[in-house]
Amino acid sequence: MTRQLSLNAFIYPSGHHEAAWRHPRSRPDRIYDVTYYQEIGRTAEAAKFDAVFFADGPALRTNVEHNAASGLEPITLLTAIATATTHLGLIATASTTYYEPYNLARLFSTLDHISGGRAGWNIVTTGTDLAAANFGLDKHPDHPTRYARAREFVDAVVALWDSWEDDAILLDQQAGIYADPNKIHPIDFVGEYLSVRGPFNAPRTPQGHPVLVQAGASNDGRAFAGKYAEAIFTAHQRLEDAQAFYADIKAKAAEFGRDADQVKILPGISPFIGDTEAAAKRLEREFNELTVPEYGLKQLEGIAGQRLGHLPLDEPVPLELFSDAGDVTDNDRSRRQVVAGIVQRERPTVRGLLHRLAGARGHRVFAGTPEQVADTLEEWFRNGAADGFNVMPPYYPGGLEVFAETVVPILQERGLFRTEYTGTTLRDHFGLTRPESRFARRPAFTR
Repeated sequence: MTRQLSLNAFIYPSGHHEAAWRHPRSRPDRIYDVTYYQEIGRTAEAAKFDAVFFADGPALRTNVEHNAASGLEPITLLTAIATATTHLGLIATASTTYYEPYNLARLFSTLDHISGGRAGWNIVTTGTDLAAANFGLDKHPDHPTRYARAREFVDAVVALWDSWEDDAILLDQQAGIYADPNKIHPIDFVGEYLSVRGPFNAPRTPQGHPVLVQAGASNDGRAFAGKYAEAIFTAHQRLEDAQAFYADIKAKAAEFGRDADQVKILPGISPFIGDTEAAAKRLEREFNELTVPEYGLKQLEGIAGQRLGHLPLDEPVPLELFSDAGDVTDNDRSRRQVVAGIVQRERPTVRGLLHRLAGARGHRVFAGTPEQVADTLEEWFRNGAADGFNVMPPYYPGGLEVFAETVVPILQERGLFRTEYTGTTLRDHFGLTRPESRFARRPAFTR
């Protein structure tokens, strides 16, 4: 089969533009309504998307005075979407810093069983120190510590998922034997940060285990992705930066003895779509004109690491503001480097930079016709920059509907995207193999 794109719908309650909740095309009144998300899921499935994806964090990060915030727990919400769909993948973010391995393994295993093999776990270490106090901690662990714990965490979770071999259940009702105990194993995991005995209390899921997804771009994040990730969400503004990241991650996967084709690189893109390019850009301006500068400045301060309220909005961004952003692999600064690149290349005013970031928090924003959107996706896909994309509509639900109705058919006509699902699991959609239990080929149970 010819290589094809993967497409995920990144669900952000009222849309990825920070002013989406103020625009009449969005529905902020429904962001706590489960049927709203089920409808979005059905739209994505009708367009044959690989998956929907929810970001999450265990703290209130947004300034709720100026933006709509939804704190619905994503694994629970994806379970509701699972009941309204049949093929659509279901990817949720969960933190290795603020969960315990056994609990998290149960949550994703249950989602994978309920959905028939459609679950994916977006592994994060949590980037904000606001979360620490919510869990009784004095401070948020530093970057190296979070990644060291994350490595142990994933090793323990996957071992738990593997602890039942695929043929452990015998279901011999006549003999009264449900399972072969020789094929159910304690994992006896002991690390510097975590210890888990196991075994797990449920069998392997339809996928073997849920798809492992990751989104870090630092040195630690890239190394982590090379070892563990099966799909990677990333943010790039330029083709050449995306190509460099793509090549680096594929090489790191190979260094760990993995098949690089089993690692899917999925940059984010937030498209404003119009019948003409002028109409698309006019729509983008409509959204930007609804932004609240105080909100944007707070977001930018989090990236810059300093107070910015004194800066005149219509003066150029001082170059020294991001002069210490470092190169593209410096730890804990990947989003800062994206913004630094915008400032250095485009020399925007403060207001202009706020508008650039309002669209998708540093992910690529593109305004154009359906054909132009399809062209840019194809360019990145064919030129070693992406295996697919996280589609980040600037507003929901209409932004996804327009993409599904206008861009997807063009990609299908070009042979770049499926017209029907050819499998039932998220691994099927991504073209990933089903992993074998590490305990496989142990001696069978004998009586």
